[in-house]
Amino acid sequence: MRLGAIVIDSGDAEELSAFYQKLLGWTIERQFFEGEKWVIVKSMDDGMSRLVFQEVADYKRPKWPSAEGLQQKMLHLDFYVKKDDFDNEVEHALSCGAALSEIQLSESWKVMLDPAGHPFCIVPLPLGGERTPNTEGQKTWLMPT
Repeated sequence: MRLGAIVIDSGDAEELSAFYQKLLGWTIERQFFEGEKWVIVKSMDDGMSRLVFQEVADYKRPKWPSAEGLQQKMLHLDFYVKKDDFDNEVEHALSCGAALSEIQLSESWKVMLDPAGHPFCIVPLPLGGERTPNTEGQKTWLMPT
């Protein structure tokens, strides 16, 4: 089994997919299935990494951080960048239409909001892009502390 895609709801699938296409430099394709349109943003590297956008008529923008009685976030995405590129990548996200969250959980990374209100983080990779074994012995990226 493998993860096929991450599907993200929005009130405007075209707008949100265009944001992520610009942010990541990936390609867009559209598929229609049983009367529904799916907008797919996929990596040009392998074509296997993909975000799929589904338009929902009664979409409610998530509130982040969560607040009682309001739509809560369902997920957030972490985008890892080289530490030396961190400031430029944050500026790039802003120029694509992201907003800097009013609440930041750390000085080590930035919490951003996409145009539909989904939170995502831009996280600088540890110095030198080091990878260290996790508890199962697999090499994984560590979040900076």
